[in-house]
Amino acid sequence: MTIKGFMFDFSGTLLRVEPTESWLRAVVAELGIPLGEGESAAWAERLEHVGALPGGVGPRRVPAHLAQVWEERDLSAAHHRAAYTGLAREAELPWDGAHDIYDALYERHMRPEAWTPYPDTAEVLGELRRRGVPVAVVSNIGWDLRPVFRAHGLDGLVDAFVLSYEHGMQKPDPRLFAIACEALGLPPERVAMVGDDRRADGGAAALGCTVRLVDHLPAEQRPAGLLPVLELTG
Repeated sequence: MTIKGFMFDFSGTLLRVEPTESWLRAVVAELGIPLGEGESAAWAERLEHVGALPGGVGPRRVPAHLAQVWEERDLSAAHHRAAYTGLAREAELPWDGAHDIYDALYERHMRPEAWTPYPDTAEVLGELRRRGVPVAVVSNIGWDLRPVFRAHGLDGLVDAFVLSYEHGMQKPDPRLFAIACEALGLPPERVAMVGDDRRADGGAAALGCTVRLVDHLPAEQRPAGLLPVLELTG
């Protein structure tokens, strides 16, 4: 059956967050914190180990006191912030106290400059728009990503944003995908879900949607991962 509409995941599918060390260096520079040689790499490694960067490497272990808020992180803005600032504190950065660095790190990841579109994102979304195929972004997230799309000139290529924290439900809950299909004005069997998470994005299959997975890689390492989805439109 020919696909008439698409749902896309955000992080790791259409755009990729900056590397952990770049994230840390940008924040300490803004706060005026001097860094010795090799310091940023060492502390970035600790932040990556605890999974502090949203959209980056996940935590190897979630501390017991953060377990519940971690499971519910994409259901509200408050839970999302609490989960990731809590994980960042596990890195025990040496600049805590004089600077509110954990909140500053969290704020940085929501800024457009922290995100890079994959090389073929604009091409694929633009071609779908040219073909008259509607697009929704369906994301497990705790903040409004629309300004990121706007800053990168992609907002005009998306017909609907369905964000978990705005609906109080998260992928793989089929209800979130159903909301997106309704926004596209299409039955699920005519809609494809494209994402990088087999469990979360694969939840769309329960509705009868086609699911296509892409690799969650740095942007420069995945120059054409989205292009094959154009073949689904016939």
